[in-house]
Amino acid sequence: SSEDCYEDHQVSSALSAEHLQAQSPQESYPPPPADEWLDVFGNGILKKKVLQAGGGRDSRPQNGQMVTINLKTRLLDGTLVEELPEFSFTLGDGEMIPALDVAVQLMGMGEKALIDTDVRYAYITRRNPFPQIPSRAELEVELLEATDPPDLKLLSLTEMIALATYKMERGNLLYRCVDYDYAIFTYDITLQIADSISKADISSEEENKLMEVKVKCLNKIAAIFLKLDQYDEALECCSKALTYQPENVKALFHMGKVLALQDKYSEAIQTLQKALELEPHNNTVRNEFSKLVQTHEAAKQAKYEKMLGNPSSTHKQKAKSACDLSWKWLLVGTAVAIGGIALSVAIYARR
Repeated sequence: SSEDCYEDHQVSSALSAEHLQAQSPQESYPPPPADEWLDVFGNGILKKKVLQAGGGRDSRPQNGQMVTINLKTRLLDGTLVEELPEFSFTLGDGEMIPALDVAVQLMGMGEKALIDTDVRYAYITRRNPFPQIPSRAELEVELLEATDPPDLKLLSLTEMIALATYKMERGNLLYRCVDYDYAIFTYDITLQIADSISKADISSEEENKLMEVKVKCLNKIAAIFLKLDQYDEALECCSKALTYQPENVKALFHMGKVLALQDKYSEAIQTLQKALELEPHNNTVRNEFSKLVQTHEAAKQAKYEKMLGNPSSTHKQKAKSACDLSWKWLLVGTAVAIGGIALSVAIYARR
């Protein structure tokens, strides 16, 4: 919903999770010179200046590590907006505003830096610990620590399910903020966590919780792929969700929409009909089903007329041709009659 997102949530495609994975800052940028601004993406929207040198390139944190920072957020006039000492987050997981997620990867251990960022790289959600930034802001960051993420094998079953649920909710927030790259990235992490849980000592209740998390993630990813017109990927997600829960209405609904967009009307109708049988009062499914049936009937009618050469049109053409022919004969007959009268008048005059 719009209230969960800052109105200027649009983030440059350069900050997508795919881009950050393909072009790691550790490999792409040299150590920034002290007291000089580094234009991170060359567009002036995100800049970094070293205030206190740190441990250098080899001590830079890696994606997936848990980093701890001291953070001060100021407006350009120097007004202190927020101060967060020893604040921790997972780097590269989309948990933080993109300005921090990117810039901290360029910092050596112990480094203190000033980050100048535009609102596009500092979009704010209401669940983030930062206030809204009106246009530009300066973030003073000191990198204190970077540790490897906890070994999932050492976590208890309850902790694993809680972690997967947290990641899924974070993905939902990114989805609502239309940050689809990071949302898919976060959902994928959630699925990896869920898949790593051993089924040996899991209770039926815990297994149901885990299955619910998986299906919700797959449904959200399918919805994103639908919005991006990537129908094969969306269909694959729907199929996976239905292997876990064959009667999941959302998965059936998304699958029906995908099949319709691929012109597989009969399969789409059957799929949506099943969803409607499971939830007869679901207006969203009902409206989509009705629309699909109408579209299918119109397509069948058009195909039928094409096969028969559109007989109604042919009949009209024949009628038009016959009418034209009648007029032609009438005109010829009139001309002959007029000619005959003229000839009679001429003969009569000679007498």
